[in-house]
Amino acid sequence: MKAIAVPEIDGAYLFEPTPHADERGFFCRTFDADVVRSAGLDPHAFLQDSLSRSARGVVRGMHLRSGAGEAKLVRCSYGEVFDVVVDLRESSPTYLNRAFFELSGDTQRTLYIPAGCAHGFQALTETADTSYRIDRPHDPAEDVTIAHDDPDLAIPWPLPVASMSERDRRAPRLAEVLKQKEG
Repeated sequence: MKAIAVPEIDGAYLFEPTPHADERGFFCRTFDADVVRSAGLDPHAFLQDSLSRSARGVVRGMHLRSGAGEAKLVRCSYGEVFDVVVDLRESSPTYLNRAFFELSGDTQRTLYIPAGCAHGFQALTETADTSYRIDRPHDPAEDVTIAHDDPDLAIPWPLPVASMSERDRRAPRLAEVLKQKEG
């Protein structure tokens, strides 16, 4: 497994496993504390694991947490997703940059998203299971959502949106979220 810095988002990493394939399928390590540590991250900081299952075309996002934020490791364990990260850390050299990834069960790549970045994805396959490992317990009172179709973000979602939560459907534009953050 190796850690690859994501140039568009300061502090983000893509962890690429080394699969061992044979006639049975494959085996690979999806988390390695030493590799995480070599990227300058604390592997013991992750406190909670979650899993979502999405149907083709479902969009989840764009989500982030207020307060101290939330760092997370995201991996598509089955199927394939188009994954999006937007840097909303005002002090970051990559502030307002976007990065796009295809995560899949075939590659088992894991994306590290620093606290203060918005995250979302769209399922590209009939079933896509996405796992999250976050660095602090979830508090719904700190949830922030940004419109997935905000023209300021110009996210090139690959499929028409098949479904999304009511919260995501009613999400404000980025400018409104940033204005609320200031005040």
